[in-house]
Amino acid sequence: MSYRFSFTCLLAGLAIWLAFGQADVVAQPPVASPTAPAATSGSALRDPNAYPPYPTAFHRGSYPTRREWAGYYLHTGKFLYLLALFVLWTWTAGWIDNDAGNLKVRPDMWNTIVLLAGTVGFVAALCAPSFALAFIAMTTGYALPMGLYVAERNKRVPDSAKVLTPRHIRSVTLRALSKLGLKVGSRETREAVSGPPIRLIGKSGGKSGEVDRSRQVESSRGYLAAKELIYDAILRRTTDIHMEPKEDETSVRLRIDGVMYPAEAFDRPTGDSLVNIFKVLSSMDITERRKPQDGSFRAEMEGRQIDFRVATQGLQGGEKMVIRILDKGSSAKTLADLGMRKQMVEQLQEVIHQPHGMLITCGPTGAGKSTTLYAALQEIDAYENNIITIEDPVEYKMANVTQIEINSKAGQTFAGSLRSVLRQDPDIVMVGEIRDGETAKIACQAANTGHMVFSTLHANDTIAAMFRLIDLEVEPFLLSSSISSILGQRLVRKLCTECKEAYRPTADMLQKIGLPAEKVDKFYRPPANREATCPTCNDLGYVGRIGVYELLVITDRLRDLIRDNPNLTAIKAEARKNGMLYMKEEGLRLVVKGITSVDEMLRVVK
Repeated sequence: MSYRFSFTCLLAGLAIWLAFGQADVVAQPPVASPTAPAATSGSALRDPNAYPPYPTAFHRGSYPTRREWAGYYLHTGKFLYLLALFVLWTWTAGWIDNDAGNLKVRPDMWNTIVLLAGTVGFVAALCAPSFALAFIAMTTGYALPMGLYVAERNKRVPDSAKVLTPRHIRSVTLRALSKLGLKVGSRETREAVSGPPIRLIGKSGGKSGEVDRSRQVESSRGYLAAKELIYDAILRRTTDIHMEPKEDETSVRLRIDGVMYPAEAFDRPTGDSLVNIFKVLSSMDITERRKPQDGSFRAEMEGRQIDFRVATQGLQGGEKMVIRILDKGSSAKTLADLGMRKQMVEQLQEVIHQPHGMLITCGPTGAGKSTTLYAALQEIDAYENNIITIEDPVEYKMANVTQIEINSKAGQTFAGSLRSVLRQDPDIVMVGEIRDGETAKIACQAANTGHMVFSTLHANDTIAAMFRLIDLEVEPFLLSSSISSILGQRLVRKLCTECKEAYRPTADMLQKIGLPAEKVDKFYRPPANREATCPTCNDLGYVGRIGVYELLVITDRLRDLIRDNPNLTAIKAEARKNGMLYMKEEGLRLVVKGITSVDEMLRVVK
C-alpha cells in the first residue's frame, strides 16, 4: 500500500473538514419574545415571561472581536495547523515508504500502519467537539507510527545513519543554518555533522610544508555527494568504483564481491564536479582530460584510515574514473580463515617455516593473492625474525614488520628495493609482485642465499606460473633450486545463509561437472523467485567471498624435471601423482558443502 493513496484519502477528508469544519461559534442568546412587553426602567416590574437583555452585542463567526469578519466560521490558525500537519504527514509517509524499501524493514506493513493511523487521526480530529481533542488526535495519528518506525529502523543501521538522535538533529540544524549563510560552531563541529561521518584527505595533506588539498574542495559543488558516494561504497563492501560519462548523466557502478552492480547515477554537471574533486584530492591536473592520469588519496572513517587509488582515462564523451578502495584498517587474516582444507593448511605451514625458499601465489587481479601472503606472514613470529615487505601499496599494517611502499614515479622499483633490502639482514622478504625478469632473478637468488621469499605472480594456475617465470628469463636450474611451492587461487562468492535454497541437480549437470549422481543429494543456489526481501544480502543472494586453491609443492622429482626437461605434461602428471587437486576440484568441495553455487564456481573456475 503506497503513501500516494493516502494522499488522495486525506484530500477527501480535508474537503469534508472544510465543508463541515469546526468553528468556535459564540452561542446565540435567546431572542426576546416580540409579544412580551419591554422592560421598564427604575422600579417598574419586568414581565416574568420576557428574557433578560444580552449584555454585549451579538456576533456570528469565529472572531467575535472582528465585526468585519462576521459570519466567518473558519478558524485560520487551526486550519493552518491542520494543513501544515497534513503536508508534513504526507512527506513523512513518502520518506518511510522509500526508507523502509531501501532498508528492507517490512515496507508493506509500515505503509499500512502509517496510512491507517493518519486516516484515523484526521477523521477523529474532524469529529472532535473541541480543538484540544482534535489537536491530540491529529498529532497522535502522525507522531505514533513515525516514532515506532524510527525506533525499528535505527536498530538496523549504524549510529551515523540513525535519525531523530541528538547528533542527527544537530546536523540538520547546522545544515539549515549554513544554507542561510550562518556559520554556527567550530569548523570541526560543522565537518562532523555535515554529511556522512567520513573525512576525505588530499594526497599532500599529511606532510608538513605541503598543501592540504582537501581544503581546496570542501566548498566545491558536489563535495557532499562525493563523501556520500565513498561512504556508501565502503558500507556496501565495494572494492572498485567506476564513474563513466554518458550523454546526459554520469553512471556509477560498484564492484562488490568481484561482480559489478549499478548504482544511482548523477546528472552530468554533478558527475563532472565529482571527477574534479577526486582529481584535486589525488593531485592530478584537472585541465587535462584526454591523457590518462593516476593518483591516490585517503579517508578517515570510524577511527581507521582507508586508501584510494584513482585512475582516469579520456573517452570520446568525457573522462572515465576508476577508484580502487584499499582498507588499510582491516586486520590480516590467518590461514585458517581463508577456507582451505586442513591438509592444505598443514602443507603450507611446512613451506612457510622453511629456512629458505620461495612461495609464490598466482591468479588474476583481485584474486586475494596479497591477503594469502599476509596470512602466511601471520604464521611467523615477527619478534624472532626480521620481516621486510616491499609493496605497491601497503595494504595491511603489521606490528614489528618493516613495510616499504615503492614509488615508480620517483624511480623506486621492486627490483631496486629488493636489491637494497637484501643488505638489511632479512629473514623473510615479501615482494608484492614479480613484474619483470630482473625482479624474478633477484628473488630466486635471494631464496638460494638463505632467505625465505614470498611473492605474487599473474598466471592462471600453478603450472602456468612456473613457465611464466621461465618466460621472464629465469634459468631452469635457478628456478628448480629456489622455488618451494606455488599456490594458485580464485575467489568465489559465498551463498547467503539466510535465503539460499536447496534443489536437486540434474544428471546432465552432475555429468558436466564430473560428480557421481549417487553421491549427491542436493545443491544450493540463490532463491529463484523472491517473494520476501533479505536484509542480510540485500537481495544479491551472496555475502562475502571465499578462496578456491590449488597447491603445488615442489618435490625432488619435480626439481629434476624442471631443471632437466621443463615439460608441461610431465610436470602436471608428476604433480597429480603427489596428490595435487585442481582448483575446479577444490571448488566442487565448496559446492557440495553448500558454501557456494555451481553457477558461481563455473563462473570463476574453468
